Amino acid sequence: MQPPEVTGMASDQMATPVHKNLLPALNYDRRPIDQDLTRHALTYKLTETSSVMANEYMRLEHADGIARITFCRPERANAINIEFAREFLQVAETCRDNPDIRVVILASEGKLFSAGGDLASFADAGDKLPDALQELLTAVHGAIQILSSMDAPVIAQVAGTVAGAGLGLVAATSFAYATVDSKFTMSFTGVGLTPDSSSSWFLPRLVGLRRAEELMVTNRVLSAKEATDWGLLNACYDDADGLNDAVEKLARRLASGPTKAYGGVRRLLQASAGRALSDQLALEGESIVSISQSDDAREGIAAFLEKRKPAFSGG
Repeated sequence: MQPPEVTGMASDQMATPVHKNLLPALNYDRRPIDQDLTRHALTYKLTETSSVMANEYMRLEHADGIARITFCRPERANAINIEFAREFLQVAETCRDNPDIRVVILASEGKLFSAGGDLASFADAGDKLPDALQELLTAVHGAIQILSSMDAPVIAQVAGTVAGAGLGLVAATSFAYATVDSKFTMSFTGVGLTPDSSSSWFLPRLVGLRRAEELMVTNRVLSAKEATDWGLLNACYDDADGLNDAVEKLARRLASGPTKAYGGVRRLLQASAGRALSDQLALEGESIVSISQSDDAREGIAAFLEKRKPAFSGG
């Protein structure tokens, strides 16, 4: 995981500096990730179609087919420690397993979207750091795998600085939007580490191999406009209100769309890298034949022929 300190960033390049030490170190929690995941969870129903799950570092809200995962560790720059990682895996599994969730928004509290890995907890692990990192990454990488492969699209709503593993999380989403004052940097090599959290898989596909290596080796800081030009973001907005309006509009549109088809698109695109054309054509054939049996495919075809707007159910 990346360090909270952003390396290679001049002070005048950032509206909000990343914390260097993230306050005093937290004691590293050695409990296995498959135990006591719901220790802090509190879930309650709001209506028949909405709910909230409030954890220590993570909040999951769900209403009208739209789930919002919010990082809630702003006092430590939403840095990722083991408990944060466990909760992230938990909410990802919840989103995957709930068929009523048809789009997911990934957002955060505070001035930083995420500073990445919590170096203070790394230092606290001492000689057990390799085991600690493996446990943490098992949870974080599991969450990324779930969110990047399920049918419901994931939208990153970024307001503030994104560093290290946080950038990997953004890269792994289907859509990414930010405020114009947001900053993006890798930072791993600044403390002698290598990237994780899907960075080495998604970034080359989004920005190209040469630019990805530049980001990872030099820790160059991208502005939101540069990130948009490079293909890391879909768009950036002048303020938080504009960003929120754009994300909510897209989320509502996706929540009423053919969810299984969206998932099929995502999986086809991910599988295309490195495949021969003949193999990809075969995969496309398998995908469309399979999805043609869905309720939404039947509804979409009927609506087209009847010259009306389709009423997709996500099935």
